[in-house]
Amino acid sequence: MSDNSIYQFTVKRISGEEVSLSEFKGKVLLIVNTASGCGFTPQYRELEQLRKDFESEDFEILAFPSNDFGDQEPLQGSAIMKFCKINFGIKFSVFDKIHVRGRHAHPLYKFLSDKTLNQHIRSKPKWNFHKYLVDRNGEVTDFFYPFTKPGSGRIRRRITKLLHQSESVS
Repeated sequence: MSDNSIYQFTVKRISGEEVSLSEFKGKVLLIVNTASGCGFTPQYRELEQLRKDFESEDFEILAFPSNDFGDQEPLQGSAIMKFCKINFGIKFSVFDKIHVRGRHAHPLYKFLSDKTLNQHIRSKPKWNFHKYLVDRNGEVTDFFYPFTKPGSGRIRRRITKLLHQSESVS
């Protein structure tokens, strides 16, 4: 397993179950830090539409709720999932609430935001709904600021390009 791949990390589902990100090997991923009380929260709807649009391909969205910005994620555990399903009908993976910045940041987010660790990009989340694009090999290839809508042409083109590159997962 490559040191510059996200597959070295484990995360917790809302249920508390530990999951290795290696379960997502061979898929293109959009990793997003989310919050239920943010002005960008309607992006959940667009994220779900993006999931539907690429449903037949090896693409997944991984959402990580965080309360790091303006205390905009007051919910915990199953209440987060209930909020997402009732208000936005989401079917993509939502994980347990984590820190995405600062010294208490989850190791995955330290990796995603630090070029010395991931070898590709340097971009720390500055707010909720910061997005990271990960290729089939688990390597971070791009990022999108919160104001870049999930349905934007830029994000769709980058996902499509990664999906159509030859799979070279080791």
